Amino acid sequence: MSKVIAVNAGSSSLKFQLFEMNNESVITSGVIERIGLEDSVFTIKYNGEKDVQTLPIPTHKEAVALLLDTLIKKEIVKDLNEIRGVGHRIVQGGSYFKESAVIDDYVVEKIDELKALAPLHNPAHLIGYYAFKEAIPNAGAVAVFDTAFHQTLEPRCYIYPIPYKFYEEHKIRKYGAHGTSHFYVSTRTRDLLGNPEHSKIIVAHLGAGGSLSAVKDGKCINTSMGFTPLAGIMMGTRSGDLDASVVEYLVDTLNIDMHELIHILNKESGLLGVSGISSDFRDVQKAADEGNERAKLALDIFFRRVIAYIGRYFIALGGCDAIAFTAGIGENSAYARKEILSLVSEALGIVIDDDANENGKGERLISKPESKIKVYVVPTNEELVIARDTKRLLNL
Repeated sequence: MSKVIAVNAGSSSLKFQLFEMNNESVITSGVIERIGLEDSVFTIKYNGEKDVQTLPIPTHKEAVALLLDTLIKKEIVKDLNEIRGVGHRIVQGGSYFKESAVIDDYVVEKIDELKALAPLHNPAHLIGYYAFKEAIPNAGAVAVFDTAFHQTLEPRCYIYPIPYKFYEEHKIRKYGAHGTSHFYVSTRTRDLLGNPEHSKIIVAHLGAGGSLSAVKDGKCINTSMGFTPLAGIMMGTRSGDLDASVVEYLVDTLNIDMHELIHILNKESGLLGVSGISSDFRDVQKAADEGNERAKLALDIFFRRVIAYIGRYFIALGGCDAIAFTAGIGENSAYARKEILSLVSEALGIVIDDDANENGKGERLISKPESKIKVYVVPTNEELVIARDTKRLLNL
């Protein structure tokens, strides 16, 4: 049997799923949160059960050791050597990686080189890589890049209209993010369409972080996030697209430095910033339902930022066969889907099936037969993509 563990190491967290790759079943999954604090939380699910511990976990190295010790103690695996491959989610691969790659010295060097483009993520990914390498030295390791799926963008879509030397000398361009999710969801949507030779799909990955992509014949032609995940639609705490002059104005007016303002745009803006209530879509919706005007405004802005990208990608694709909603809001909020689609239904000829949208579960079609564009809910599965690439590249 061939076991592969898919790993997503964040700055203070470690998410994981262990797969039996012969049938792609999930053996166990979980997350270690608040790494570096006295009250770290370790959650693991296996055999239909869920175990939660609160304990101090100083570093990612200790987190990996705790996870692997738990796999043995709970007899989830009898020997760590059963794990033949470790697949690591890497946020930023720059223009170096158009697909996943077996991790070697070159790959490590480039992940480290690109840490300035993802300072909270790439260093943590490398820490996770080294921790697993030390703990399971016989297991192969694969890097699966969030940016890889977007490397099919043409220069006219990824070059910014600023002096070209900034691209040449400093690698400033659109990279996108959530690429593993966009790849999985667009591929699965293509399956649901019957695997046509030609397809035009818009993926709406809507969660605390959100992005949209235009996928033509299986290749991404544009995406909403940019040089960093701050660009694009309004998100839970991120502003999304913003007039750059606002940055200079606020730095001068508030007498703060650029780092403080970027923190505000990343962590204190979006739904949280406008509503003043929460970054969680559900909390903002509840407040709006109770009559809070700023919460209503936050939702209205969010919906209109999303449809702006749906509209531009409909044009860029020359039409659209399907729109696929995914991630926390996209998968779970019938209200968000309905509000977004109602704003484009007349222009795009979309007819929503309210029962399927509101009462259906999991992966499903939520548009009616007469709809000119099919609309799907497709739960994303980034971990499965990571595991599949790991198995393929390591020839397991």
